[in-house]
Amino acid sequence: MDSPHGAAVTAEDFGLKGPRGWAFRGVRLDAPPGALVAIEGPSGSGRTCLLLALTGRMRPSEGRAEAGGLHLPRQMAAVRRISALGPVPGVSELDPAFTVAEHLRERALLQRRYDGSLRALLRPRAERTATAGNRIDAALDAAGLDPATLPKAERTSVRDLERLEALRLSVTLALIGRPRLLAVDDTDLKLSDAERTEAWELLRSVADSGTTVLAVCSQAPGGAITVRTDNTATSDTADITEADATDASEPAEAPEATKTEKTTDEGTADAFAETGRA
Repeated sequence: MDSPHGAAVTAEDFGLKGPRGWAFRGVRLDAPPGALVAIEGPSGSGRTCLLLALTGRMRPSEGRAEAGGLHLPRQMAAVRRISALGPVPGVSELDPAFTVAEHLRERALLQRRYDGSLRALLRPRAERTATAGNRIDAALDAAGLDPATLPKAERTSVRDLERLEALRLSVTLALIGRPRLLAVDDTDLKLSDAERTEAWELLRSVADSGTTVLAVCSQAPGGAITVRTDNTATSDTADITEADATDASEPAEAPEATKTEKTTDEGTADAFAETGRA
């Protein structure tokens, strides 16, 4: 049974086939709420596809899976509403021209737009601003990011952030939506040993707070629930693209909008990047 916050994630004989073959196949997973799950394997072994499939953003080809008691692929839209993407190249990336403050402000505005009740939207502006500020502060604290320590504080551009700082910012933005499931790609990419340790400490602390974490990596840390993909794929996965993930993420009940403005979490993740480029 799920906790009030985190989402249990299970999979049995889970697979996804792309234009050139299987991206991954035969995946089994049983993770309780608040677990830290490491999706381990070499680049090109289907890790990102599995991450996106488990969060309802790519449609699987076989097997069954659940996230938070919601069935995949039948309830993909509902799974997207309880999950959020951290950094996923080509899907949810930070805009290098934006400052930290601009990212935080834009995400809070999108969050209010996409998951706020009518009553919340009708509250006085000062109250809405205070609520958004509290959400941002809580997310920054959970991600261990203190803007005051950055070179230009909140006015620091993303292009000037170190890799670990950018990871913390991406996690902050995802946590503003208070997801039950957080997905992070390339967790240990281009990090030193010390930075890799910090990154896993960050994700473990998020999991310890109750949010289930799925993290793609080349080497899983000790204590994590590990799923390997290097023995599951049977063909190259290069043809499974950002467009595939975007199309699979469109719920049937959503109104027509930009491809990244389809669901709550994408209103606070993917739509953010799209807004920044508009």
